[in-house]
Amino acid sequence: MRKKQFKTESQKLLDMMINSIYTNKEIFLREIISNASDAIDKLYYRSLTDSSVTLNKSDYKIDIKINKDKGQIIISDNGCGMTKDELENNLGTIAKSGSFDFKKENTDQKDVDIIGQFGVGFYSSFMVCKKVSVLSLAYGESTAYRWESEGIDGYTIEEAEKASNGTEITLTLKDDEGEERYSEYLSEYRIRALIKKYSDYISYPIKMDMPHQRLKEGSKDEYEDYFENETLNSQKPLWKKSQSEVTDEEYAGFYKDKYYDFEEPLKVISQKSEGLTSFEALLFIPAHAPFDYYSKTFEKGLELYSSGVMITERCKELLPDYFSFVRGVVDSADLTLNISRETLQHDRQLKVIAKAIEKKIKNELAKIQENDREKYEKFWNAFGAQIKFGMYDGYGANKENLKDLVMFVSSREKKLVSFKEYVANMKEEQKEIYYACGETVDKILMLPQVEAVCEKGYEILLLTEDVDEFAIKMLGEYDSKSFKNVCADALDLTTDEEKATKDTENEKNKEMLDYMKDAIGDISQVKLTNDLGSHPVSLSTQGEMSIEMEKVLSKMPGADKSMIKAQMVLEINMNHEILSKLKLLFINDKEKLGKYAKILYAQARLINGLDIENPSEYAQLVCELM
Repeated sequence: MRKKQFKTESQKLLDMMINSIYTNKEIFLREIISNASDAIDKLYYRSLTDSSVTLNKSDYKIDIKINKDKGQIIISDNGCGMTKDELENNLGTIAKSGSFDFKKENTDQKDVDIIGQFGVGFYSSFMVCKKVSVLSLAYGESTAYRWESEGIDGYTIEEAEKASNGTEITLTLKDDEGEERYSEYLSEYRIRALIKKYSDYISYPIKMDMPHQRLKEGSKDEYEDYFENETLNSQKPLWKKSQSEVTDEEYAGFYKDKYYDFEEPLKVISQKSEGLTSFEALLFIPAHAPFDYYSKTFEKGLELYSSGVMITERCKELLPDYFSFVRGVVDSADLTLNISRETLQHDRQLKVIAKAIEKKIKNELAKIQENDREKYEKFWNAFGAQIKFGMYDGYGANKENLKDLVMFVSSREKKLVSFKEYVANMKEEQKEIYYACGETVDKILMLPQVEAVCEKGYEILLLTEDVDEFAIKMLGEYDSKSFKNVCADALDLTTDEEKATKDTENEKNKEMLDYMKDAIGDISQVKLTNDLGSHPVSLSTQGEMSIEMEKVLSKMPGADKSMIKAQMVLEINMNHEILSKLKLLFINDKEKLGKYAKILYAQARLINGLDIENPSEYAQLVCELM
């Protein structure tokens, strides 16, 4: 039989398609099954207007068989089939899509979701096959035809025998060569895994004989192999069902099976959107962070489907980084895919979907925060740091969007509060939102300035994570209230009378304070204060960089610690008996005063969680003065 050449007369095009367009060989099965689904859809659509088509929708199916001896996979459907001319046009002409033509001719039909667009998916089979045979009988016709090809050399078409309508594709796999193990596709379990991965939501049953074992009759320990015909795909996905049709247990089971989690999701979000880009989404907020969530190995993204066929496992563009913890799927028939159906041609569509998903997630989190505080606090403990990073990232581009989701532990009852709740509880005369930083809540509460501010009845937000103060600095203000670190030198909650007394004492003791500053060396100022309660000394800072910011920045790889310095202020409690001792030393023994100054500075550093720069000198000074 004379071999025909492809009508494009472009062997180079087919060669490029086989070797370049698709990045993943395993998708050949997705493409063949999608074509089978399209063929069934066409016949089903015809049945809606043609009474001669007697098949019910429940009769349609896709069958897969494996012949390991011949190295073949046989995929068959009972769809519309193809005439000789259709075989010639659809398979003999590269990039001629019968499905695309069908969609153009039936734009008013909403019930049938045709997948194919480009007419090239079929040829992906040549990535793994040395020979492809297509046996097809068009519905209502009496003569079947076989199309056969070994690739770029061309194809043949001849009459053949077939008992019923539909198409049977026989894929003869290439021989294993080097690292290419084409024989892996002869495993029933590998085929089932690929169907679950790419074609689980094809709307017709995909059936295959699966191997099992059972005890031989009359035997206690001898087993025999047998095969059982099974449906391998789920068919209708959960996200295409109304929420009233799905139980909480089904949602939880789907989530745990798909994302390998032992715990039920904290929240299930179902979303349907119609418009220029319509889509359906099923999203899950996990109850805990994955073990690798805060590592470089973690990959964000939602599974992206088009008409029930998986396009990509992790579509990163669908989630902003600050919602990267969300798991789930998005399905849209409106996506304009590229020729390999592995990526999109227009990311504008993705941006529309991503924006809608982002808004939905934020609104759902806000509802949980308002209506189920216990659940929200569980979420916040797992993923709060990511939200705060999102508020800081991109020079605060998303701070307004995220600020109401943020929570910090409050000095009152040590409970999480939002900015909105803090502002609602502010004293009438209070104009700023007070916060303090430290390693733990308990350590922060022991800071002298924190104790003093709390004693005055003010609430303080307690910041314990590295990102916290950076996020607050980026936010700048909330509800026209600026943020103020209680350990900043500029904070002053004293009365006018107390302030006047403090100013007078600092002026009277200026010479002594300057001498102590010079003795310490690495400090901006030494001053007297009446804001420390019972504590003798503490550190505050001048300028934008706080003590906690210095700690964080100095820990970064390659950080030049000599350039990362907060402007420290040593504050001495003017109401503590230590001041009398210092004044006496300034008159009688300035050298010893210098030593006292160094010890007080070292103690203040320890109180604020900072290292002592010269521990040996500190120890010697303490022993000497003892």
